[in-house]
Amino acid sequence: MSRVGKRTIAVAAAVQIQLRDRTVSVKGPKGELAFEWHPAMGVSFDEATRTIVVTRPDDTRQSRALHGLTRAIIANMVQGVQTPFEKKLEILGVGYQATLAGKVLSLQVGYANTIKLDVPDDVQVECPSQTLVIVRSVNKHSCGQFAANVRRVRPPEPYKGKGIRYQDEVVRRKAGKAFGS
Repeated sequence: MSRVGKRTIAVAAAVQIQLRDRTVSVKGPKGELAFEWHPAMGVSFDEATRTIVVTRPDDTRQSRALHGLTRAIIANMVQGVQTPFEKKLEILGVGYQATLAGKVLSLQVGYANTIKLDVPDDVQVECPSQTLVIVRSVNKHSCGQFAANVRRVRPPEPYKGKGIRYQDEVVRRKAGKAFGS
């Protein structure tokens, strides 16, 4: 049995759940999300205990995979509408900086031109300093994908450590060329 899929999802009192035509809608104090689950899965919401249960029809490999996936996506939705997901990115390097103008994030990270990234509608971006970018969203996928897109512009390199990295990321450093005879 799927270890993730068989766990129930506890729903807080501030969160409203609606199940309709294979679609779950989650509304909370920070936002609203909707998800259409796979037709083979079963999702039920118990109003008395305020829990969501995901069930599967059989023990095939695909059903087991979809069971855990469906439960994880719904659990992330319930969590996200209460407290939005957040990713912090650090920019390291001489002259490397980020600026935010409306819904466009501009990155100057050692290229001849400035890299401009359009911020999606369901994502909020902050630049408290020129070397820190904070990405927030109620949708975990959108938050992680936009943070990955920003990091992909200039990933951290192993020799000097310059580039864009997650705040808690550890970059393994290499020694480089050894000079001497």
